[in-house]
Amino acid sequence: MKNYLSALFCIFISGYCHAIVVKGRVTDDKDQPLPFATVFIKGTTTGTTTNAAGQYQLDLAPGQYTVVCQYIGFKRTELPLNVNASTQTLDFHLQPVNMQIKEVVVKAGGEDPAYAIIRQAIKKRHFYQEQVKAYTCMSYIKGTIGLKSVPKSFMGQKIDKAEMGVDSAGKGMVFLSESVTKISARQPDKVKLEVISSRKSGGGFGLSFPAIISFYDNNVAAVITQMGPRGYISPIAENALAYYKYRLEGTFVEEGHTVNKIAVIPRRKQEPLFSGYIFITDKDWRIHSTDLLLTKEYQLELMDTLEIRQTHVPVTPEVWRVKDQVMYMSFNKFGFRMGGSFVNVYSDYNVHPDFPPKFFDNTFLKYDSAFDKQEHAYWDSVRPVPLESDEVKDYHEKDSIAKAAKDSALSSYHLDSLQRKQKGIKMMDVLWGGARHKYYFRKDSTIQYHSLEVKGLLKSLKYNTVEGLAIAIEPQLTIYTGEESSLRISPFLRYGVSNTHFNAYTQIDFSNGSKVRKRYGRNDWSLAGGKRVSQFNQDNPIDNIANEFYTLFLKENYMKLYENWFGKLRYTRIFQTNDQLSLGVTYESRNPVENTTDFVFFKNDRKQFTPNHPYELANVPFEKHQALVLDVNFTFQPGQQFVELPDRKIPFGSKYPTFKVGYSKGIPNVANSIVDFDKWSFSIQDNMNFKLLGEFRYHVGIGGFLNDRNVQIPDFQHFNGNQTFYNMKYLNSFQLAPYYQYSTTAPFYTTVNVEHHFNGLLTNKIPLFNRLKWNLVAGANAFYVNGDNNYVEVFGGIENILKMIRVDVVAGYQSKEDTRIGVRVGFGGILGNIVKFKTD
Repeated sequence: MKNYLSALFCIFISGYCHAIVVKGRVTDDKDQPLPFATVFIKGTTTGTTTNAAGQYQLDLAPGQYTVVCQYIGFKRTELPLNVNASTQTLDFHLQPVNMQIKEVVVKAGGEDPAYAIIRQAIKKRHFYQEQVKAYTCMSYIKGTIGLKSVPKSFMGQKIDKAEMGVDSAGKGMVFLSESVTKISARQPDKVKLEVISSRKSGGGFGLSFPAIISFYDNNVAAVITQMGPRGYISPIAENALAYYKYRLEGTFVEEGHTVNKIAVIPRRKQEPLFSGYIFITDKDWRIHSTDLLLTKEYQLELMDTLEIRQTHVPVTPEVWRVKDQVMYMSFNKFGFRMGGSFVNVYSDYNVHPDFPPKFFDNTFLKYDSAFDKQEHAYWDSVRPVPLESDEVKDYHEKDSIAKAAKDSALSSYHLDSLQRKQKGIKMMDVLWGGARHKYYFRKDSTIQYHSLEVKGLLKSLKYNTVEGLAIAIEPQLTIYTGEESSLRISPFLRYGVSNTHFNAYTQIDFSNGSKVRKRYGRNDWSLAGGKRVSQFNQDNPIDNIANEFYTLFLKENYMKLYENWFGKLRYTRIFQTNDQLSLGVTYESRNPVENTTDFVFFKNDRKQFTPNHPYELANVPFEKHQALVLDVNFTFQPGQQFVELPDRKIPFGSKYPTFKVGYSKGIPNVANSIVDFDKWSFSIQDNMNFKLLGEFRYHVGIGGFLNDRNVQIPDFQHFNGNQTFYNMKYLNSFQLAPYYQYSTTAPFYTTVNVEHHFNGLLTNKIPLFNRLKWNLVAGANAFYVNGDNNYVEVFGGIENILKMIRVDVVAGYQSKEDTRIGVRVGFGGILGNIVKFKTD
């Protein structure tokens, strides 16, 4: 790697010392600029694209060249150039292409001649998809996002336009980045990206991930999965004729190739389809260029529009590759109106690379050790797309601000400024929003801080039939202890007004990054002790808010509690591979508690609160006792890929499932502990995206007790039931099952949770549903212990309501009871899946 970088640096220095800058402007026949036109040296892939103002620049060694300029819809133009001065100008004035329509007799019921061309392109699709077995190239990426308007407030919070970096009218650039990345690829699915250099306006990571989009693929991914979970059907996919109509707009001749301009027209709305134009060469039936559009009407999510323009050029006499690609994005929601463009310029193709053994390892994206340390002169020399005036201004202003902030970072004035900028604590913060304060200080060459946070008192209030109203104070102090370590101290104070019990404990968490055999990871230690209130099912199947609603409004007390004096120590090692090992020991002196209140907002003599002891386990006694429990858990996911930074690797994901192994041991006769059991578990979980057919998710588990000589209720195997109207634990719960009816100490059990998210399949054909983009979800949950203890439920629902909400209708079956029918509400959809992930 060092030799490669040295050679690259020498080439750069040599080129920089001898290169001559060729500048110019590309305009149409009316002298209007042509943005992102392709400019390159004939016979090579050395070239660039114009910026939004139609300007370009090339760094060339002295010599004779032929410079080619082409733009979709205009005649390709070639101009000779003798490079012999320090700076030269070469402008292009492109003429609209003179389209010719072949005389074709279309009989009644016949088809447009475009269909014959598309059929030929479909036949050749797989050949071009597999033609290049391996390649390398360089990619320059420039991304910009600008705001055009901003609302005065969002979700009740006033928006500070200056803080966002926009002017008083809400206009301004909010993102600007550049990068140079080497792409290496080999069929069928090996890709490695090496970031040579990257920068972002104001500092930080730029966008270094090239959007590799191939319309030779049947299913085309649009940058990120969230913008289209099903992908999008290519205009020349195997089944494209079932989704698109085509119209031949005309033909033109370029470099001896007849090029057909074909309009791509979706047959139906609400399908994942493109519209626009695809240009196909005659006889060899390859893609010449594309100008294709995705919109909200064709299952584009998050964005309003996404336009993808590509220009393909020959890199060998037989092989054509993408020379440049431009993506235009627009977004107009909630009063925010923004637009952006991401330009990819590809060069230096090698379609016969010689990769060394094991070149394609588990590192998918690697950053060079000096990727963010390049000076302005470097960027001026390698940048193929000239900066526009607003981009120059943005770099200058934000980099200057960042430098000034860095230079003054350790000054007393800057420390005082940071302290003063903190918002004062108001009464509503104390009661509801939470009070926060940071204490800034100098540490080596940086400024760090400790923080104190107190949860809003009203949010900390709890209600249950054991304590009645529980008044709680939950502060949290976070102390900076090193560059990659922190200490968090969290006292929990709680007083039950009805039972007059005071419970208090403190948890101390220490997190520290470390190296083990040159591999980074994180060590987390957690120590806690005191007196607390716990649910019998330690997975906490019902949360406080749901329990309070059902208790106070519906007179149904599902939360079952016990008190315990406890001490707990846990060590967790999160490996660089994202695998996780957890070791813990917990000692509890467990005390039964009873209901002490029956207060409700609405009296209902037809209902009675159930005892605090789980009524489903009425025949299982629960008396005061001590328990010492040791547990070990290991979670791993094979095939993990990584983003490699100069000092560490970060997990990027894997195509394989996640496995989890667990073991718990109840240790008797130590500190009066009476529990004596051995409990094991194993599970496998994965999400499988089948693109057009939707996404399948599953969670399968097995486990049981090797020894159940003395198992108390908190140590049973509980299945996460749900008797409330909403669900937060998809793939880890049973939506209609009672909380403790199926709890067991059996030697073996198995659980299965499966869901299929159709992501628009089927519902895109139903009026209203397709316009609202509500998607179907269906699945089943089941567990089996024995013939007398088993449960199955099936469900179907709609998700992506307001991008976040999911509603299921569920039917639950148990061999000795009537079928249960219920409705459950939760998070699900493009944004809801993110919320759900954080709450599991």
